[in-house]
Amino acid sequence: MKKEETPASIAEADAASIDAFLERVWSEDGLADRTLEAYRRDLEALARWLAGRGRSLRDARREDISAYHGMQHAAVRSMARRQSAFRRYYGFRAREQAGFEDPTLLIERPRMPRSLPKALAEREIEALLNAPDTDSTLGLRDRAMLELMYASGLRVSELVGLPLAALNPRQGVLRVTGKGGKDRLVPVGELALGCIESYLAAARPALAKGRQPAALFLSKRGEGMTRQMFWTLVKRYALKVGIQATRISPHVLRHSFATHLLNHGADLRALQMLLGHSALSTTQIYTLVAKEGLKRLHAQHHPRG
Repeated sequence: MKKEETPASIAEADAASIDAFLERVWSEDGLADRTLEAYRRDLEALARWLAGRGRSLRDARREDISAYHGMQHAAVRSMARRQSAFRRYYGFRAREQAGFEDPTLLIERPRMPRSLPKALAEREIEALLNAPDTDSTLGLRDRAMLELMYASGLRVSELVGLPLAALNPRQGVLRVTGKGGKDRLVPVGELALGCIESYLAAARPALAKGRQPAALFLSKRGEGMTRQMFWTLVKRYALKVGIQATRISPHVLRHSFATHLLNHGADLRALQMLLGHSALSTTQIYTLVAKEGLKRLHAQHHPRG
């Protein structure tokens, strides 16, 4: 009987890189736990396969990735998920490491129907924004963060990374540094601006404890907020107002911002600028969300729907 090969172990550097990648996509994109677990399995399986051939995730070439795909036999959806994990991982590596060559760039992708971004109903957003107790220091901060993210469609990393100097309350705009270090000016609605001003007047000085930290939003320790901290408070307030955990993530507020703007007649090009998308095709997915909402409205209320 043929002796089975012992799977190669994953190099420490590869394991650490996978952890860093999963933490980033979890906090920025709000991926479900099941997806994160599947991504981990896919990346660890690739790392073991590469290790058995004297290579690592970090120095994999396009031929390696293609050969690995060629050995796998799975349903189209599983293949698409595996390729998505690899593309996201190597895209993350390319952003983190100057001069890194992404080995997945020229690999053909399986055709899959586009999934629509999740968005909350406007009444659910209203309940979520009203959930913090604004009689407390942390409640003032949390309300300001939630209002600002929904009002301006910020990414989580952009929200927690805002310096105090980014806000121009007189003009009602924020200077936001997005992906690729690109700056954009984002308008802040009156309600969000009012919440921020209340936070700045009554809460931030108490959190700063006499110091002058650069961050706009501060933790209890007087330091800048992290993506994990914001995700924790989003989950807590969602639970408080009866929104299922599977339907909420920090990124859902950004999706809701975009979808609700389109539902109320916003121009797609303007939305692209507000979201900081480099390509209009990225923004166009929200038109599908808006169309789905119109179909449901027609079916529910039209006499022949």
